[in-house]
Amino acid sequence: MLTMTNVKYIKDLFEKKGLSLREITRVTGHNFRTVQKYVDKDDWYQPIVRRAKKALIEKFKDEIDGWLLDDLSAPRKQRHTAIKIYKELKRRHGEDFDLSYRTVARYVSQKKNALRQGDSGYIPLEHPPGEAQADFGEAVFIENGIRFEGYYLTLSFPYSNGGYIQVFKGANIECLLQGMKDIFTYMGKVPTCIWFDNDKTVVKKVMAYGERKVTEAFLRFSMHYGFESNFCNIEAGHEKGHVENKVGYSRRNMLVPVPEFKDIREFNRRLLSECDGDMQREHYKKNVLISDLFEEDKRAMRTFPNAEYEIYRIERAKADKYGKVNFDNRKYSSGPQYAQRELIVKADAFSVLIMDEQYKTIQTHERLYGEQKESMKWGPYLELMSRRPTALKYTGFFRDLPQTLQDYLTVCDYEQKKNALKLLAKMLERSGLDTAIEAFGFCVERGIMDLDSIWAKYYTMVCTHTQVTDLLPNGAPDIKSYIVDNKIYDDLLKGRCPRCAN
Repeated sequence: MLTMTNVKYIKDLFEKKGLSLREITRVTGHNFRTVQKYVDKDDWYQPIVRRAKKALIEKFKDEIDGWLLDDLSAPRKQRHTAIKIYKELKRRHGEDFDLSYRTVARYVSQKKNALRQGDSGYIPLEHPPGEAQADFGEAVFIENGIRFEGYYLTLSFPYSNGGYIQVFKGANIECLLQGMKDIFTYMGKVPTCIWFDNDKTVVKKVMAYGERKVTEAFLRFSMHYGFESNFCNIEAGHEKGHVENKVGYSRRNMLVPVPEFKDIREFNRRLLSECDGDMQREHYKKNVLISDLFEEDKRAMRTFPNAEYEIYRIERAKADKYGKVNFDNRKYSSGPQYAQRELIVKADAFSVLIMDEQYKTIQTHERLYGEQKESMKWGPYLELMSRRPTALKYTGFFRDLPQTLQDYLTVCDYEQKKNALKLLAKMLERSGLDTAIEAFGFCVERGIMDLDSIWAKYYTMVCTHTQVTDLLPNGAPDIKSYIVDNKIYDDLLKGRCPRCAN
């Protein structure tokens, strides 16, 4: 099986060099059918994307970079050498330092070359129609009343000064690709070339002569949509200055005051329309509407591919004794029956799915970001505890329950504890744990302990009632007054019928 680099080389020989299939076969030495397969292929979607192994030197880069940056102001003969850095790292970290001298020397050489390149002057860059630049900005958002520090992907178009933004809770590769995909889909077009910085979510390694070794996920995505990628020189963010300015412009004009929304994906759809509206203004230099220039941008772009492309990352993870799996340094629950079993984690920008060995989804979580470290779905655990309520307070699960529920369950007898756990599991099928806790807390604070009352309180919190519209919008009609005549009853009591006159 060919590597993605070899496949891209074959595609470039065919599409850019104009070589025939047999000429490519002679140049590359690959089988004719292999060449034909990759030339004809236009769907680069991959069912399983494995995470690239992290380079061992990553955890020492900050220290090395700091020493080399300090050396810029030191006399040339008093600067750190590769051997000096290697010995110092070994002295500081002892047994935790497991790199060879050649690995350290290679990185030091690359970093010094990059720093020397940064001394040259700026060269103005011109972008033809159809090119774009991408970068993340940071801002504060409020979702469902919860404030969080998030990111917004900005894709700007230097020729027209147009651009779009999409909001995410992280800046990982899934967020980057999902944002670009949503913008491509909205435009119905794909930029010919996109400029990026050297963020590690995209660039695995900076090679000689400006080449980049990118991650498998990014390379597959770029080949599917057919855009070229350019990368700025190290510490030369000015080379994509347009998107840097657009990040600030978007924050000031579209994210002030702090945006509030209920669903981040719906908010992103609104943002795309707002960005279209922002283009209805004159270009700062060309005295033409940005929207008109953006149409020129779109005419120069590539056709949107027909094949669908799903963005996610797949990893295998072994559940601990509680049935929790570790993904991206955060824990997600599966269920007690999956303890100590190997499971599959499928993650996109917004959600994490836990699957069994047959790729059947057994639990779904919102993906955690920021300070969030654990997502717990209590339903499967509560069902297990309801079958063995006497052992409840000795389990680790009981200690993880909110204090309100711990206090309530402690004073319950066997049957009430069993039924309370079943009721709680029933509540969690309809809403989140917070709502259930609020219902229990409301009743317990008022001395109400019976489960029917707790369920009734919960039901009023989660069930929305139909609002009756006014059937008489113009007011009530005039009603004639009516006086009751009780004389007829007097006649009946006397044995007479007023109708018969008897």
